[in-house]
Amino acid sequence: MSDADKPTAEAGATKQRKSRRTGGASMKAGADSVRSKIASAVWLVAVVCALFLAVGALLVALKANPDNSIVEFVLAGAHRLEGPFADLFAFDGRNAETKDALVNWGIAAVVYLLVGKVLDRIIRP
Repeated sequence: MSDADKPTAEAGATKQRKSRRTGGASMKAGADSVRSKIASAVWLVAVVCALFLAVGALLVALKANPDNSIVEFVLAGAHRLEGPFADLFAFDGRNAETKDALVNWGIAAVVYLLVGKVLDRIIRP
Protein backbone atom coordinates (compact mmCIF):
# COMPACT_ATOMS: atom_id res chain seq x y z
CA MET A 1 0.00 0.00 0.00
CA SER A 2 1.42 3.34 -0.97
CA ASP A 3 1.30 6.49 1.08
CA ALA A 4 -1.37 7.92 -1.23
CA ASP A 5 -3.70 4.99 -0.50
CA LYS A 6 -3.43 5.24 3.31
CA PRO A 7 -6.22 7.16 5.03
CA THR A 8 -4.93 10.32 6.56
CA ALA A 9 -5.91 11.90 9.84
CA GLU A 10 -7.49 14.77 7.89
CA ALA A 11 -9.76 12.44 5.95
CA GLY A 12 -10.89 10.77 9.17
CA ALA A 13 -11.59 14.12 10.80
CA THR A 14 -13.58 15.23 7.75
CA LYS A 15 -15.72 12.10 7.88
CA GLN A 16 -16.29 12.64 11.59
CA ARG A 17 -17.39 16.25 11.02
CA LYS A 18 -19.80 15.16 8.29
CA SER A 19 -21.32 12.51 10.54
CA ARG A 20 -21.76 15.09 13.31
CA ARG A 21 -23.56 17.39 10.89
CA THR A 22 -25.92 14.70 9.73
CA GLY A 23 -26.47 13.64 13.34
CA GLY A 24 -27.36 17.22 14.26
CA ALA A 25 -29.71 17.50 11.31
CA SER A 26 -31.32 14.24 12.30
CA MET A 27 -31.72 15.48 15.86
CA LYS A 28 -33.27 18.74 14.66
CA ALA A 29 -35.68 16.85 12.41
CA GLY A 30 -36.72 14.70 15.37
CA ALA A 31 -37.22 17.72 17.60
CA ASP A 32 -39.22 19.47 14.87
CA SER A 33 -41.40 16.38 14.54
CA VAL A 34 -42.10 16.33 18.28
CA ARG A 35 -42.86 20.07 18.31
CA SER A 36 -45.21 19.63 15.37
CA LYS A 37 -47.09 16.83 17.13
CA ILE A 38 -47.38 18.88 20.33
CA ALA A 39 -48.68 21.86 18.34
CA SER A 40 -51.25 19.63 16.65
CA ALA A 41 -52.37 18.28 20.03
CA VAL A 42 -52.75 21.81 21.44
CA TRP A 43 -54.82 22.84 18.41
CA LEU A 44 -56.97 19.70 18.72
CA VAL A 45 -57.69 20.43 22.39
CA ALA A 46 -58.69 24.01 21.53
CA VAL A 47 -61.02 22.79 18.76
CA VAL A 48 -62.65 20.20 21.03
CA CYS A 49 -63.21 22.84 23.73
CA ALA A 50 -64.76 25.22 21.21
CA LEU A 51 -66.89 22.39 19.84
CA PHE A 52 -68.25 21.58 23.31
CA LEU A 53 -69.15 25.23 23.83
CA ALA A 54 -70.77 25.61 20.42
CA VAL A 55 -72.80 22.40 20.65
CA GLY A 56 -73.78 23.26 24.23
CA ALA A 57 -75.05 26.67 23.12
CA LEU A 58 -76.96 25.03 20.29
CA LEU A 59 -78.55 22.54 22.68
CA VAL A 60 -79.63 25.36 25.00
CA ALA A 61 -81.04 27.32 22.06
CA LEU A 62 -82.97 24.27 20.83
CA LYS A 63 -84.20 23.63 24.37
CA ALA A 64 -82.93 20.05 24.29
CA ASN A 65 -84.07 17.68 27.02
CA PRO A 66 -81.60 18.21 29.89
CA ASP A 67 -82.47 14.76 31.30
CA ASN A 68 -80.86 13.10 28.26
CA SER A 69 -77.44 11.77 29.25
CA ILE A 70 -75.69 13.07 26.11
CA VAL A 71 -77.20 16.53 26.47
CA GLU A 72 -76.31 16.52 30.16
CA PHE A 73 -72.70 15.51 29.34
CA VAL A 74 -72.27 18.26 26.71
CA LEU A 75 -73.83 20.95 28.90
CA ALA A 76 -71.71 19.94 31.91
CA GLY A 77 -68.58 20.12 29.73
CA ALA A 78 -69.59 23.51 28.38
CA HIS A 79 -70.23 24.83 31.90
CA ARG A 80 -66.73 23.68 32.95
CA LEU A 81 -65.11 25.32 29.92
CA GLU A 82 -66.89 28.66 30.07
CA GLY A 83 -64.56 29.85 32.84
CA PRO A 84 -64.31 33.64 33.06
CA PHE A 85 -66.87 34.04 30.27
CA ALA A 86 -69.74 32.71 32.42
CA ASP A 87 -71.11 36.12 33.35
CA LEU A 88 -69.48 38.30 30.73
CA PHE A 89 -72.90 39.42 29.51
CA ALA A 90 -76.02 38.90 31.58
CA PHE A 91 -79.39 39.10 29.88
CA ASP A 92 -82.78 39.58 31.50
CA GLY A 93 -86.26 38.81 30.35
CA ARG A 94 -87.51 36.35 27.83
CA ASN A 95 -85.02 33.70 26.65
CA ALA A 96 -82.30 35.08 28.92
CA GLU A 97 -80.70 31.63 29.41
CA THR A 98 -80.51 31.08 25.65
CA LYS A 99 -79.03 34.51 25.04
CA ASP A 100 -76.48 34.00 27.84
CA ALA A 101 -75.40 30.67 26.41
CA LEU A 102 -75.18 31.87 22.81
CA VAL A 103 -73.24 35.04 23.56
CA ASN A 104 -70.99 34.01 26.43
CA TRP A 105 -70.24 30.50 25.17
CA GLY A 106 -69.80 31.82 21.64
CA ILE A 107 -67.21 34.34 22.82
CA ALA A 108 -65.48 31.64 24.88
CA ALA A 109 -65.37 29.32 21.85
CA VAL A 110 -63.79 32.02 19.69
CA VAL A 111 -61.21 32.79 22.40
CA TYR A 112 -60.34 29.09 22.71
CA LEU A 113 -59.80 28.92 18.95
CA LEU A 114 -57.69 32.10 18.86
CA VAL A 115 -55.51 31.08 21.79
CA GLY A 116 -55.16 27.57 20.39
CA LYS A 117 -54.04 28.88 17.01
CA VAL A 118 -51.56 31.33 18.55
CA LEU A 119 -50.07 28.56 20.69
CA ASP A 120 -49.98 26.28 17.64
CA ARG A 121 -47.99 28.89 15.70
CA ILE A 122 -45.61 29.46 18.61
CA ILE A 123 -44.92 25.77 19.21
CA ARG A 124 -44.78 24.58 15.59
CA PRO A 125 -41.29 24.80 14.00
